[in-house]
Order: sequence, then structure tokens, then C-alpha cells
Amino acid sequence: MSETATMAHDEASGIGPGRLVLVVGPSGAGKDTLLRLAQAACVDDRDIVFPRRVVTRESSEAEDNMAMSQDEFRRAREHGDFAVHWEAHGHSYALPLEINDDILAGRAVVANVSRTVIGALRQAYANVVVVVITAPPDVLAQRLAARARHSDGNIADRLARSVDDASANADVTILNAGSADYHSRQLVRVIRNEGWHE
Repeated sequence: MSETATMAHDEASGIGPGRLVLVVGPSGAGKDTLLRLAQAACVDDRDIVFPRRVVTRESSEAEDNMAMSQDEFRRAREHGDFAVHWEAHGHSYALPLEINDDILAGRAVVANVSRTVIGALRQAYANVVVVVITAPPDVLAQRLAARARHSDGNIADRLARSVDDASANADVTILNAGSADYHSRQLVRVIRNEGWHE
């Protein structure tokens, strides 16, 4: 299973002054749950944006993605509609180009991405914060089994792939093994640049 990343080639590096908060972590870590709770907590803050990812698979209840066919995705990519795109687990993913307008306007943009695009995003944007959300292996296994999403593939294979904090160059690591409300508050503090410990 290969994962590749491509940045929009015509973008100048160092896009700012806003912050790009990248959320990464293994399948089953609870990224979507914490992001959904954080988005609800920030709903009245116009300086925080949670863009919808474009994905070449159907959205689930846990995700608020924009589904596209592979052909639609290819046409949008060729048209330059994406700020970044990548391949993972047999699907194509992207963030819309509009995030650049938000960052240029000084907003914080929060997105769930593959760790494979972190290096390219750190080069393209002036203020990048990487948040790794993870959980103990037994918790990951339980969550993946409960989710039973066909597109997740083989659970054992997914668990074998864990996010290494060093490879992700994480700025913050949240061990999501307790209360989702508590851990989402940690994430909100990072998003608001308030530190993350309560």
C-alpha cells in the first residue's frame, strides 16, 4: 500500500500568517471524533476553519468528507482545485485550494491528513502545527472492529502501521484513551494556540 503526496505546484512557499493544524494518527485513534467535538466547540469562532476533505469513497457518519469519483478527483486535481492531495489505502484524498485564502487571512485551518504530506506542508506553509492522536493497540483494535468499515481493509494490517512521532515530527501528541470530551478540549487548546494541558 503506497502513500504519496503532491502539493499544488504554483503556490509560493511560506503561506501565512494563519496556522495550519494537521491532525494525524492511526486508524481507530479517534481523530474524527475529536475533530467533530473540537469543531462544535469552535463553531462560533470565525478565525478557525475545518475544511471538508475531498475523498474518493463514500462519507460515513463519523466523517464530513466531500465524496468524488476517481475521474472527478483527477479532473479537479488537473484543474488545480486542491491545496494538497495524496493517496492512501487505495483512495485519493485532498484539501481544497480555498484553505490558502483562510491562511492568508490569518485564520487557523484544521485538517485530518496523512503523515506522508507533513514535510511538503511544512515547506509550503509558514505556521504548521502537527498533532498526533493515538491510542494503545488494544483500544485501536476494539475501535476498528466496532467500526467495521469495509474500506478500512484488514484490521491486523492497519494496526501494524502505527504513527511514529519522530517520523511525523509531532508538535503535540494526544493519547486518546480516556474521555473524548477531555481530549477534544486538549485539541481545542492547540487549535487556539493556548497550549494543550488543562
